[in-house]
Amino acid sequence: LPVNAPLIVNTSGVARMTKFYTPLHQSAQTVVQKIFSLVCTRPSGLCNFLDAPELEAFLGPKGGADEQWRVVYRNYATLFFVFVVDGAESELGILDLIQVFVESLDRAFENVCELDLVFHFDEVHHILAEIIQGGLVLETNVEEIDASVQLAAKARKDSFASANPLSLGGGGLG
Repeated sequence: LPVNAPLIVNTSGVARMTKFYTPLHQSAQTVVQKIFSLVCTRPSGLCNFLDAPELEAFLGPKGGADEQWRVVYRNYATLFFVFVVDGAESELGILDLIQVFVESLDRAFENVCELDLVFHFDEVHHILAEIIQGGLVLETNVEEIDASVQLAAKARKDSFASANPLSLGGGGLG
């Protein structure tokens, strides 16, 4: 799979969103801590991706001898957006994908912050699912992602309104 795991971790190392598309050989918390230790100790002047052969113990070995796990990340304020990908994936393409994810979150939450990720984790996972399914990238157009998210939000709101017995909307008591 091109994308093995998108993660959002704050600068204290607390995971705010995790999604693994393959089974883990150890607990998710252990994997997140290892990935965070790789990212947070990296000097700011270096590029935002690194080969991570040490992740094989957590995620399993890659197919070929020259293939290995790669960590691609961006730091926005107090959050690290981290994608674990296979070595064949374009690092710059994944950096663009992280940007698409952040822009989509910004549109949904009007300037996303860490509390949005905590209190609206279901919406965060929905936005991620609009972009990536099963580790494969489906959509990179922020406009399309936003339209799908808005449509789902409207359907959810309409569903709640029609299920509410106190709602006096259409089809109510005559």
